[in-house]
Amino acid sequence: MSNLYGAPISTENAKKAAAAALAEARKNDWTMAVAITDTAGFLVYFEKIDGTQTASSVVAVDKARSAALFKRPTKAFQEMLAAGGEGLRVLSMTGAVPIEGGQPLIMDGKVVGAIGVSGGSSAQDNQCATPGAAALK
Repeated sequence: MSNLYGAPISTENAKKAAAAALAEARKNDWTMAVAITDTAGFLVYFEKIDGTQTASSVVAVDKARSAALFKRPTKAFQEMLAAGGEGLRVLSMTGAVPIEGGQPLIMDGKVVGAIGVSGGSSAQDNQCATPGAAALK
């Protein structure tokens, strides 16, 4: 994982990442919301499939923001929390979302933003976020 931030993601590249994630959702007949943030966690692009539950819109943005600010997939926080013990400290980390589906977006070896997907199970959300993140490599 990159330790460096690059220039914030462009709208064009944000749409490309979102399109790949939504294609995976549609392929599986899942209703999902997809958010793309810049390196500071601010929304650059958002799209959702008709019929997606309302709360997924907020959760997708939160997952993307978490992945951008901490430069790691939100699955890492989910695993820390699941491990218990010292892993429970993730609950006190402002902005850390311990649910799969948020991934940093990397271009030229640098974090340029992040993608957050919500609408299904954590594993389904991550399954859709993965091709979104890969679309920029």
